[in-house]
Amino acid sequence: MSHFAAVRPTGTPDAIRDTIRHGRWKGPTAGLADGYAQANLVILPQQYGDDFLRFCIANARACPLLGVTEPGDPHLPSLAPDIDLRTDLPRYRIYRDGCCVNEPEDIREFWQDDMMGFAIGCSFSFEQALLADGIPVRHILHERNVPMYRTRIELTPAGAFHGHLVVSMRPMPPGDAIRAVQVTSDMPRVHGAPIHLCAPEQLGITDLSCPNFGDPPVIEPGDIPVFWACGVTPQVALENARLPLAITHSPGHMLITDVPNTHLKYS
Repeated sequence: MSHFAAVRPTGTPDAIRDTIRHGRWKGPTAGLADGYAQANLVILPQQYGDDFLRFCIANARACPLLGVTEPGDPHLPSLAPDIDLRTDLPRYRIYRDGCCVNEPEDIREFWQDDMMGFAIGCSFSFEQALLADGIPVRHILHERNVPMYRTRIELTPAGAFHGHLVVSMRPMPPGDAIRAVQVTSDMPRVHGAPIHLCAPEQLGITDLSCPNFGDPPVIEPGDIPVFWACGVTPQVALENARLPLAITHSPGHMLITDVPNTHLKYS
């Protein structure tokens, strides 16, 4: 069943954020704000900020940083002048002691004066480049959330943060997969090139039809699975760190920015 129960918002990034901020769009953000970057989000108390920053730097394929807030400030003017991290995502996740306990549409009641926000590059940005190149992105075409899977690839730990890589998967014909490698290789700030093609069992994935996050994939005859490092990876690290309180985006429900996707490519 489609997540899109309301009319999909269109227009400029700030107009779409306003729609989300006022609760008029609660679905995934794939395919919205064509041409502009979206971001994964992690919010945690300042005392864990340095360790999480080191974790992102050490695992940059999965956690490419686009911006970091000052402690207590929910705004990220480097990504858009009006962004408010407490209201501008369609859905969030609240973690307590490593467990997801709630998925609210607004986190103002959970915000603390020492909170820091980390905006992490999102594969939705390179999806626009794939579509522009004529490569099918099936979850967008079928109005679904991208499938995401836990793997057995270990991350580089930092402080309390550790775990295994999460990947997103896009099925496509082999020829398109070769082109997808070329298209995404120059976009490292939004995960860059795929980390694996075919053979999901080599990643520890046993059943593509049952993703750990998102929706089951739409796989057509002749498709092969293509896997990218995924910005849901920090959620696994937060589960393992067992912080008293941490907040993330709900998978597929991203922060839309004013940054053009073209600015995230190598010059």
